[in-house]
Amino acid sequence: MAKVNTVIQRVRGMNDCLPSETNIWQMVESVLKRVASSYGFAEIRMPIVESTALFKRSIGEVTDIVEKEMYTFDDRNGDSLTLRPEGTASCIRAANQHGLLYNQEQRFWYMGPMFRHERPQKGRYRQFHQFGLEAFGIATSDLDAEIIMLTSRLWRELGINDFVTLELNSLGSNEERAQYRQALVAYLTEREDQLDEDSKRRMHTNPLRVLDSKNPSVQAALVGAPKLSDYFGDETKVHFDQLCRRLDAAGIKYELNERLVRGLDYYNRTVFEWVTSSLGAQGTICAGGRYDGLVEQLGGKSTPGFGFALGIERLVLMLTSLEKVNNVRPQVDAYLIILGNKALDSEVEITANQLAEQWRDEVPMSRIQCHCGGGNMKKQMKRADKSGAQIALVLGEDELARQLVTIKYLRGQQEQQSLAFDQVAKLLTSLI
Repeated sequence: MAKVNTVIQRVRGMNDCLPSETNIWQMVESVLKRVASSYGFAEIRMPIVESTALFKRSIGEVTDIVEKEMYTFDDRNGDSLTLRPEGTASCIRAANQHGLLYNQEQRFWYMGPMFRHERPQKGRYRQFHQFGLEAFGIATSDLDAEIIMLTSRLWRELGINDFVTLELNSLGSNEERAQYRQALVAYLTEREDQLDEDSKRRMHTNPLRVLDSKNPSVQAALVGAPKLSDYFGDETKVHFDQLCRRLDAAGIKYELNERLVRGLDYYNRTVFEWVTSSLGAQGTICAGGRYDGLVEQLGGKSTPGFGFALGIERLVLMLTSLEKVNNVRPQVDAYLIILGNKALDSEVEITANQLAEQWRDEVPMSRIQCHCGGGNMKKQMKRADKSGAQIALVLGEDELARQLVTIKYLRGQQEQQSLAFDQVAKLLTSLI
């Protein structure tokens, strides 16, 4: 019986990013990098695999991420390792290990894949990509405001600022939150019969997450629940008031949401989310806040911190659905069509390659694809159109004799023209 070879498929929830999509990703990534750099942030790169203990200590052992979603395994030495589910803990581990935090102010950004084993759905995958930004050594509200302003600038640069809403809250200090937790648990205990099973479990492990429940019956039970803000001391109130005043002065609109608690244990004081309804049901595209105790929790000296992360898949999906990618630069700017006799080592062929190299030297950012494999004009024009190039550069025996290139515009109504070899660089520059 003949052996049948089955086609191996990708792992569920871990997607390929094809060339037809990567130009959008590259555009988004370039905006993220440029804006972060304009605020003084420098790139840091961390490994994908970390010690499991790092995430248990930072995220919290009773969170959904640690309990249900982490990709954890023992290596050959018996060490428990985990594919990173988020970037903040890894960033702190790296900065601590290399002595970058104590008595210093630091600003880092990072970008790369994260991993969580959850049910794949639109915009939420098991391997997903995040852009994250972390700032250390500054405890005052001016930093909180500046980083939120940075996120607002991202949306303006990407053209989606009219489609996102900023939600803002304060979680207070750890001590204030501990007092509130007792009051909230007492309130929930009296209404336990109105809670779903998930909320009953969280009530004893991470009760603030009950506030974030999407179950309408649970939200109904929370009407009249004590408010965290009632437990704030003067220092927390001043910090949050200063933040709001700074955002008001900057013209950044926001909604106060006292139910906004974030899913990770390490946040204190300022937390925020940018949400949108452009992806169907309201979804979060960017979230973060302050985590002043996390560095010490992970073995470092007490160091305040503030940061955020955004999902690149969701951002790309949003830009696509809003048709904000029409001006994304194609993969190829110019396609060089080569017409001559059938010999692949003809003078036209050789000259075409030399000219392409010369133009790449003169316009380093240009992207020129030379036709390979021969073929008539119709075949090469079809390839040129499929490449996405804006123009076709045609070099044949007639052009070579006159030291000219014929320019055919593939995306507009302009009539073709002829240019001298030394004029082509100027045209290529105009396409970038």
